[in-house]
Amino acid sequence: MPSYKAPVEDVLFLLNDVLGFHRYDNLRGFSDASPDVMEAVLNEGAKLAETVLAPLNAVGDREGCTRHPDGSVTTPQGFKAAYNAYAGGGWMGLSMPEAYGGQALPHTLNTAIQEFASGANLALGMYPGLTQGAMAALLVHGSEEQKALYLPKMVEGAWTGTMNLTEPHCGTDLGLLKTKAVPNGDGSYSLTGTKIFISAGEHDLSENIIHLVIARIEGAPAGTKGISLFVVPKVLVNADGSLGARNPVSCGSLEHKMGIHGNSTCVMNYDGAKGWLVGQENRGLNAMFVMMNEARLAVGVQGLGQSEVAYQNAVAYAKDRLQGRALTGAKAPEKAADPIIVHPDVRRTLMGIRAFNEAARALVLWTALQADIGHRSDDATERQAAEDHMGLMTPVVKGVLTDRGFANAVEAQQMFGGHGYIEEWGMSQFVRDARIAMIYEGANGIQAMDLIGRKLPKDGGRAMMSFLGEVQTFLKDHGEDEGMTPYVVPLQAGLNDLQGATMWFMQNAFTKPDNAGAGATDYMHLLGLVAMGYMWARIAKAALARQAEAASDAMAAKLVVGRFYMERMLPETATRLVRIKAGAETTMALGAEAF
Repeated sequence: MPSYKAPVEDVLFLLNDVLGFHRYDNLRGFSDASPDVMEAVLNEGAKLAETVLAPLNAVGDREGCTRHPDGSVTTPQGFKAAYNAYAGGGWMGLSMPEAYGGQALPHTLNTAIQEFASGANLALGMYPGLTQGAMAALLVHGSEEQKALYLPKMVEGAWTGTMNLTEPHCGTDLGLLKTKAVPNGDGSYSLTGTKIFISAGEHDLSENIIHLVIARIEGAPAGTKGISLFVVPKVLVNADGSLGARNPVSCGSLEHKMGIHGNSTCVMNYDGAKGWLVGQENRGLNAMFVMMNEARLAVGVQGLGQSEVAYQNAVAYAKDRLQGRALTGAKAPEKAADPIIVHPDVRRTLMGIRAFNEAARALVLWTALQADIGHRSDDATERQAAEDHMGLMTPVVKGVLTDRGFANAVEAQQMFGGHGYIEEWGMSQFVRDARIAMIYEGANGIQAMDLIGRKLPKDGGRAMMSFLGEVQTFLKDHGEDEGMTPYVVPLQAGLNDLQGATMWFMQNAFTKPDNAGAGATDYMHLLGLVAMGYMWARIAKAALARQAEAASDAMAAKLVVGRFYMERMLPETATRLVRIKAGAETTMALGAEAF
């Protein structure tokens, strides 16, 4: 049976040594996260993930969710008790304001806990994860009355949350939605329509589910300019916060899907359900984007979580499985064969996954830290820079980490040979569960187009110029440091490729937009490679500093893994650049009938 161990030590190293977490004690909530508190929070979160969530991962996969004739849904055995442990431990409101019952600790810590939950049990971790996204949207765009009515119970975990976007006839193109909202004359609206692929849309974990639903008010403009956002509770809430009548919103069916069987993916029917406008009329996408961006970052964390748990189990198997002899002579002569971890190709696979995981974790935590700065800093310049970073890196975190997370789950499965294809070993579940992360919250091709079409040119390219400048400054500052040479020289080459790709788009995409479309995915991955290369350079700097204080096997290992990334993974930027410069001519040459 697969196992999972939360990477607490790596998170602490990244926060303390690489990112300088406690340099930000001037931000609200950071002074409460002292080193002792931070370590205690991470250790308790790890304990929950390892002992409560992880043992139910295979259970959820086998049992799935069950819809009953009355439309109710029950989750797999043990899920409700595990959810209660999560909610009862205060994890739902870890970074939420104290005014609503939260602990107001940094979002960065919550992000680390999200990785633990995603690695331990992705399907179960989605229930609180979606609720946190819904809370974030209400916190920013909800009225004071809405926040007071819904947030305390959601922070408590007594109520959960969802977001309802997709409809049978439209996925990413939300301007085509048909769900309509009719004013009731009392400030509420009557919503009618069908939503599909709604994660956690109906279940038995909480007494109420607060749905955030996009719909079009009668007479609203066509397209995305006429979309509004509504809060639609499963059970209506009285003015005093008590539960009232059942709202006519129901689960019509459960989707039969490839993975995440323990999460209830629902077709939701709104049959004149009562809802209330969130934010401004016809400005629903602005409000929903708060939740969508939160979800996109969380999905990137899911990709990392699945990559990490798959890696851990592949390493354990590679150390135990005996097959063949090392090319340089027997390493375990007392045994019938050597463990497969002696073989270079096995090590190539494992090192590649590990090098990705550690850099991706750093990128995730760095981006989460920027989110904290953007929400908590009193300095307008700091907030602007943080928001620029978030805008640029959100599609990268979502797209690159889920693409690679799935690929790494497959690579880890390969380590098991035929056993990896057998369900009892659990590796196929990681592959199946990881696959959805590339699709939902905006398929990864859409993330790449968003990066090229919106994020890159925004504000005259200010965010990209800031990132390029930061990396270049780091390279200049450490260019003469001999210990950093194995990291600085390859990173400079990767940065040059990124600058070359950016310049090529500027010169070739405006006159021929297909050039941008054809190269978007390669550009997203090129930026991801450089961003993770920058993370490895910063990790190496911190590891060298630790080594200078006292020899450490852990830091020595990090330096080796970082060199592997620089030597064998970062050079992929050159290939990505060649593809981008090839343009769109052959991609678009054939007529549709020729396919």
